[in-house]
Amino acid sequence: MYSVLIVDDEVHAVKAIESAIDWDKLQISEVYTAYNIRQAKDIFSRHSVDLMLCDIEMPQGSGLELLEWVREHYSKTESVFLTCHADFHFAKQAMKLGSLDYILKPIPYAELEKVIEAATAKIDKDSELAQYSEYGQHWFKQQPIMTEHFWLDVLNQTIPASETAIREAAHERLLPYAESVRYLPLLISVKHWRKKLSVRDEKIMEMALRNAAAETILNHGTIGQLVQWDKDKLVALIPGNHAEHLQTDTLKESCSVFIAACHAYFYCEISCYIGEPVPSDKLSAMARRLAGMDLNNVAHSSIVLHTGESSRSEEMKHPDLSLWAVLLKEGSTDKLQTAIYEHLQECVQTGTLDAKRLHTFQQDFLQMMYYMLQMKGIQAHQLFGDDESIELSGRAVRSVTDMCAWTKHIAAKATDYARSVEDTQTVVDRVIAYIKQNQNKEITREELANLVFLNPDYLTRIFKKQTGLSISDYLLQERLQVAKGLLIQTDMSVSAIALHVGYANFSHFSRMFKKYAGVNPLEFRQSSGAKL
Repeated sequence: MYSVLIVDDEVHAVKAIESAIDWDKLQISEVYTAYNIRQAKDIFSRHSVDLMLCDIEMPQGSGLELLEWVREHYSKTESVFLTCHADFHFAKQAMKLGSLDYILKPIPYAELEKVIEAATAKIDKDSELAQYSEYGQHWFKQQPIMTEHFWLDVLNQTIPASETAIREAAHERLLPYAESVRYLPLLISVKHWRKKLSVRDEKIMEMALRNAAAETILNHGTIGQLVQWDKDKLVALIPGNHAEHLQTDTLKESCSVFIAACHAYFYCEISCYIGEPVPSDKLSAMARRLAGMDLNNVAHSSIVLHTGESSRSEEMKHPDLSLWAVLLKEGSTDKLQTAIYEHLQECVQTGTLDAKRLHTFQQDFLQMMYYMLQMKGIQAHQLFGDDESIELSGRAVRSVTDMCAWTKHIAAKATDYARSVEDTQTVVDRVIAYIKQNQNKEITREELANLVFLNPDYLTRIFKKQTGLSISDYLLQERLQVAKGLLIQTDMSVSAIALHVGYANFSHFSRMFKKYAGVNPLEFRQSSGAKL
């Protein structure tokens, strides 16, 4: 038998839980109540509490503070939060402090009973583990991890795809294994995160997704095994004895509930792919088939698909790139983006879009983009070499949403820079400023062209048109002007001045100086009356 403590500042909420739950059925012998943190701590000091049901926001101290205190003084007590606020900050804090679950008010009592059952089952399991030796406890605690690693090796074929090899690997790892069992794999794929997450928050969200999948699809983890197959991909393995009783429609319904929860609470779009029951040596092939379905599902997110569902394979309509090129050239990026979106949506509606065709679309769009940039002398690999452009390009073929984000990004970036190139004064000013800052270094024409994302020949033409000098002549003129100033105003040696303006060869510096000034550096200094 177990004991429960209900903590809530709302008296009617506490009474409602007391009367609505069938405590005898759940083997709860003692139900304690408290209306603030002080009363809760007093009950802990006088009674043993197995499970605490606690509101988060209370006027005399939050439930998070109480849970932190309970974790420190009564670590074996399991906790479940009850709250009116679907706030990710609260959920994150609760998970960090070790809360078993997080339920929104108004409380669905049937769901609360399931959570209490899961809590008592966990208490029993923890109690059972405590009876074993230190080695035994360690092995039992590690068994779920070892089991997941075993199935991950099966999926990746690190363990060869043969019944004998899989049986021997399970035996070596001291894991239970039945040869006759068939497994139904179900692939869970995160198609898109709607919110930018830090690395830490992403890990928390992945754990929340995993817990939600175990609860909604695998009945609180009692009917199968979850495997983290890849980043943003989980595989649920449902053994045959359960898979036989789970109809496809039932699985689809569970997946739909999971997808809706992920959309509402976890800032992501999820798609699920249901396979066929197969022997363990065929699991890898079936999982890869599901991964192929996910790869080709570029049109939809938040969807459940089964391997038995056929896909259409009509020829995809090609876009009018000549019209798009005109829109791009004129800088009409909004009209271009509208045209791209309408074209891709038409392909989605006709069922003609898959990963390969979306990749082809990306290449055609790039060809149009590169041709426009080439006409303007802009080097595309320099313009789109930043981290954001590279990341968006890599994700573009994953979905229509990602493709639209990528085309919008590069079209806007290309158009904005093309406009700045048309203002040659801006481009030339940047080159001149760079020359002035680095005239004591070796500067090449290619280096300057890369600086402004232009073709070297094109940069040379617009530079000469603007200044009347070639880049090399302008650079020489700038260096000699600085050298003249140093010869007149300082007592630096001629060789030191040569190095300062970028000439490692003293003789070459003297020849160039005389060619443009009419006298050598020493004669120029003497004629100017400067101190030696």
